[in-house]
Amino acid sequence: MQERDILDDVLTSQKNMTGTYNTCANECATPSIRDSLVDILTEEHQIQADVFNEMSKRGWYPVQQAEQQKIQQAKQKYENAKPQ
Repeated sequence: MQERDILDDVLTSQKNMTGTYNTCANECATPSIRDSLVDILTEEHQIQADVFNEMSKRGWYPVQQAEQQKIQQAKQKYENAKPQ
């Protein structure tokens, strides 16, 4: 396996793990265990971000910048949806 393939596999695994930890934390009835799961979830998100940033830096996960107009439209949409 090439390094890019390995990092892609790691990123996919991290995405799956964060989803699983998130579901477990959401459905946990014991506050202390939920807190532990949220701590682990935070760590897993950091690992995912680190791998994503490394892949992006190497040009292996390009991200397209949103147009400023589209950003403003999205902000307005959700600001208008807030309950009064």
